[in-house]
Amino acid sequence: MALYEKTERFDDEAVAKIAANYRSMLEKIGEDPQREGLIKTPERAAKALAVLTSGMGVNAAAILESALFAEPSNEMVLVRDIEVYSLCEHHLLPFFGKAHVAYIPDGKIVGLSKIPRVVDAFSRRLQVQERLTEQIRDCIQATLGAKGVAVVIEARHLCMQMRGVEKQNTITTTSAFTGAFLNDPKTRKEFMQLAVGSSYGRS
Repeated sequence: MALYEKTERFDDEAVAKIAANYRSMLEKIGEDPQREGLIKTPERAAKALAVLTSGMGVNAAAILESALFAEPSNEMVLVRDIEVYSLCEHHLLPFFGKAHVAYIPDGKIVGLSKIPRVVDAFSRRLQVQERLTEQIRDCIQATLGAKGVAVVIEARHLCMQMRGVEKQNTITTTSAFTGAFLNDPKTRKEFMQLAVGSSYGRS
């Protein structure tokens, strides 16, 4: 029976340089990079950083353009609970949660799998949640020419939970809207109820 083997491609020169910096950081905090548990840590950390920032060179609009279809539908399309993993650019600590993305077509629809891919393209970068939310919205709006786009992200930030105020149960919610979701309260409320839950809109 063949063993499973995962292959990943890395820029070996960049990995080596970043690993050297990680090795220096370990020394600066008083660790011994030569002890058994840390010998390969600088290289592992360098490769992890490469993966976590792999969206830097991705053309998110091209992802959508690869699967556009003419379709007269004009009803809301919602993809909810898309997993989000990103790095806070202020502390280089993870933030993670879920994105809910909807659009109202105007003659064009997109393959459903492309929406989570766009989320990944923007989240796999050094980010702030506010900008991430708007980048997803703007990319979908510009590429599809939709009648409206709505994006909500709910995330936990380790820079708040592990350091600073150390509040472990906080969730940060950001939203961004265009078109019908921005201008029509009923459309926006329908999206929020479907995406975030029935508690939205309660007094």
